[in-house]
Amino acid sequence: MSRRAATLAVANALVLVLALVGSLMPVPYVALMPGPTSNTLGTNDKGEPFIKIEGRRTYQDGGHLNFTTVTYRGGPGSRIDLFSALQGWLDGDVAIVPEETIFPRNETQRQVDEENTRQMRDSQQSAEAAALNELGIKVPVQVVVDSVQKGRPADGRLRPGDQIIAVDGQRVTNVTSVTEPMARRKIGVPVTFTYNRGGKEEKITLTTVAGPDGKRPVVGIVLTERYRFPFKIDISVGDIGGPSAGLMFSLAIIDKLTPGPLTGGAFIAGTGTITPEGEVGPIGGIQQKMIAARHAGATVFLTPKDNCEDATEARPDGLRLVRADNLHSTIQAINALKAGKGDVPTCD
Repeated sequence: MSRRAATLAVANALVLVLALVGSLMPVPYVALMPGPTSNTLGTNDKGEPFIKIEGRRTYQDGGHLNFTTVTYRGGPGSRIDLFSALQGWLDGDVAIVPEETIFPRNETQRQVDEENTRQMRDSQQSAEAAALNELGIKVPVQVVVDSVQKGRPADGRLRPGDQIIAVDGQRVTNVTSVTEPMARRKIGVPVTFTYNRGGKEEKITLTTVAGPDGKRPVVGIVLTERYRFPFKIDISVGDIGGPSAGLMFSLAIIDKLTPGPLTGGAFIAGTGTITPEGEVGPIGGIQQKMIAARHAGATVFLTPKDNCEDATEARPDGLRLVRADNLHSTIQAINALKAGKGDVPTCD
């Protein structure tokens, strides 16, 4: 065998070895890809409306208000291999991100899925509250115990579902009205909570201890806000998780509760978290969500202002990026688009 032939044979063998190693070597990265996009004004996989409203007059809507999603491959227990990661880096539709971006350290995939489910539930509630607040419909709020941490002062004394009414005699109106005064207290100081359990008002005094950082006083409760809606709003999205569809849910609820189609028949997609006060927050996977929206036929994409820079760099052809600062300004922007006006806030 000639030297040249021997060199080629060795090189080919090395390529095969590297290919085998690459196909077997798991890497701590996750591949993010465009996921399904669904019209919040339409129906889900079961043929049921994504959003059903009972006890309030609704109106005919039209067009599209699509929420967008991201799918992923990889994660603890099912890591992608080196070659898949390299292919993803070369694919403009795929983002390869460190595993801890999706799966925080010391959390299992099940824990992440459960957290995503909780975030979707909270997002739906915030979206409903934001929509009704925007329409001037009063929504009373309750501060309730979401969970109790084992080994902390509240363990065995407060329960999930307890409604916190007051702290040291001061009435609470939201979670912040509890957490901010608590943060100003010293460790080892007693705090009296007035709470409602099963329709009966009780008081309990707990002594604060140091939190995980050793500085912040805690009693070991996680609080959440629940709203007493004046009529029933049901959002059914199946097993989709995360908080990023909040803005689109709010817009769809408003569309159903007001005369005439909000979109004017246009195909609008978007993303963004939302607070009960209507503030729109940033999300992850903006590139993949825009690609999914454009492939579905969207021509307008509602973009949280803090995602604008990344979105502009990766904007697909034919997709107009409309900046979403809050729910009220987003509705104004959609109305301006419908009227053919040029003064629409964009990311460009």
